[in-house]
Amino acid sequence: MALAFTFPGQGSQSVGMGRELAEAFPEARAVFEEVDDALGEKLSDIIWNGPEDQLTLTANAQPALMAVSMAIIRVLAAQGFDLSDRVAYVAGHSLGEYSALCAAGTFSLADTARLLRIRGNAMQAAVPVGTGAMAAVIGLEDAALAEICAEASAEGPCQIANDNGGGQIVISGAKPAIEKAAALASERGAKRALLLPVSAPFHSALMAPAADAMRAALAEVERHDPVVPLIANVRAAPVTSADAIVDLLVEQVTGQVRWRESVAWLAANGVTELYEVGAGKVLTGLAKRIDKTLAPKTLSSPAEIEAALNSLTA
Repeated sequence: MALAFTFPGQGSQSVGMGRELAEAFPEARAVFEEVDDALGEKLSDIIWNGPEDQLTLTANAQPALMAVSMAIIRVLAAQGFDLSDRVAYVAGHSLGEYSALCAAGTFSLADTARLLRIRGNAMQAAVPVGTGAMAAVIGLEDAALAEICAEASAEGPCQIANDNGGGQIVISGAKPAIEKAAALASERGAKRALLLPVSAPFHSALMAPAADAMRAALAEVERHDPVVPLIANVRAAPVTSADAIVDLLVEQVTGQVRWRESVAWLAANGVTELYEVGAGKVLTGLAKRIDKTLAPKTLSSPAEIEAALNSLTA
């Protein structure tokens, strides 16, 4: 019986997240203070009080979600939970991969916050607003959708960005190409194909300038091999070398988040307990659809932390 921790990505944020943790646990409060110090601003005030449109900005949402996840990890550690001893694998969805790596000791909390601020700004700046798009396609196999993306690429870059599982795949690229692909998907049997309200075409070739920015930023940051293997987004397989992880984080900016394959790999390799560490329940819902043998749980509130500690240390 093995345990894995997963860490949520952008879209899981909500105003007020983590406040209950900070009020209940000094270790959690210290995480938010350390992130504020690293960024030179009171991001915690935006996290807890909004406004929502400020929290939703990519440059804020990314370090904010990581802060909530790490607050939980620090509380667990303070209660005697040894991640290196008890957790077999970590994985994170897109920005959540940085949260996973911070939890596994590859990057310090302060460096992770700064990296995610750089990442958010670079991803937003990579493409002029309105020229890129993303769409969610439900009910088509990835091979069929890959063919559609290839066909639509006559209009510009178009590729699978996230294979989330449960029949949901997200495509990303130039707006005309994504609109063309969404129309083709509907014609060819997709249950739904709808454009997403996002500010940039994440995980597409158009993010190449952001990948360059992350390559430069990551080169300057101290890194360590993770204390438990990371199931990398772009490989859907375990990685244990910090240098290899840095290369994959750069690749991830323009590459596909292979989440369905990542969760399937965990289930096929002995994981029976899966916790989503952080805000929201998105990954828990996806895991239920990806593999019915998993019984995923959320780890977000003080009550959930207490229940998990009772279960995991029994």
